Amino acid sequence: MGRWEPDARDRLVRAALDLFGEQGYENTSVVQIAERAGLTKSTFFRHFRDKREVLFGGQEALAELMTGAIAAAPEDTRPLGLVEAALAAAAAPFTDEQRAIGPRRLVVIAGNDELRERAALKSAGFAVAMTDAMLRRGVAEQEAAVAAQLGVLAFDRSYETWLETGGDLVEVARRVLGDVRATARELTA
Repeated sequence: MGRWEPDARDRLVRAALDLFGEQGYENTSVVQIAERAGLTKSTFFRHFRDKREVLFGGQEALAELMTGAIAAAPEDTRPLGLVEAALAAAAAPFTDEQRAIGPRRLVVIAGNDELRERAALKSAGFAVAMTDAMLRRGVAEQEAAVAAQLGVLAFDRSYETWLETGGDLVEVARRVLGDVRATARELTA
């Protein structure tokens, strides 16, 4: 099959998750993933830098959605309001297909030290992106950093909740961020 096959990226993700489940992440090669998907190795590399990116692809796009939403928010929006806008923008593109494969993805990540580290780096990257976007708006550094960290916590918890319960990820993210806000208030009372 050629490189212009429709849904090649999705097929590669499904093939990788199948193989990771069958033989483990470490024992799966890019060639095996491409073959299982009915594609070539070069097609794999047109979509992903390496096999880790099958699990983490799209991070840059999500960070851009987050920072774009922060930049576009009304001028008087408080830091957690900016985070809410960022989470809503990042959550909007998630699909039912991503929800269907999400639990398998989390199992693979949980079973591998390198992948857990990569997940932590991804979260840190989101925090840096949101912090920088808020700093560009004139938010004080500490407020921006704390709000961004709360946002990452809310985003991660939202994703896990969404995988379990379904629904609209944007609404789940808003609800979870509200819970995080309430918990933070209780901690300071």
